[in-house]
Amino acid sequence: MTNRLAIAAAITSALALAACSREADRTANEAAADAVNAAEPAAAPQTMALNGPDGRPVGTVTLSEDSNGVTIKVDASAIPAGTHGVHLHTTGLCEGPKFESAGGHWNPAGKQHGRDNPMGAHLGDLANFEIGDAGTATTTFLVGGVTMSGAANALADADGTSLVVHAKADDYKTDPSGDSGDRIACAVLAPATGG
Repeated sequence: MTNRLAIAAAITSALALAACSREADRTANEAAADAVNAAEPAAAPQTMALNGPDGRPVGTVTLSEDSNGVTIKVDASAIPAGTHGVHLHTTGLCEGPKFESAGGHWNPAGKQHGRDNPMGAHLGDLANFEIGDAGTATTTFLVGGVTMSGAANALADADGTSLVVHAKADDYKTDPSGDSGDRIACAVLAPATGG
């Protein structure tokens, strides 16, 4: 009988410990869920106008950010047909008709231009964009190691950042611009935040 009482006491004790453990797990899980729910939501995608030399819209640019970097979606609605170089430029200012206010290519690492250049590429060097006969097309670029704001390599730095579409294809090697010709469209991705 003593053995039965000892076994019953041991079982009761084990059940009580298991119940406490389940309660502790439930409380820890609730705390983790509360932390996730209280976390700041991901930034909503941002869309801005892509303007031609005369200031009229020729498309849109949409930015979104995740752990891989910044995704840039370009929707062209009125750009001449053909292959066009696309680059991030160092200043968030798009004054037509030549968009020289956008500055040079975004190049925080001080490299030369072009993915086929052994001394390149600029962080702002993107792939060419093919526009169809109707002047419309959509393409998406992922720029790794970049944020929209608040960290190193952020688009929203002191002088901002712009996206520029060029008249010709980028040859991916000629420094500093890939021999991509005139600037024919520009979007301010992040305006200047300071001087």
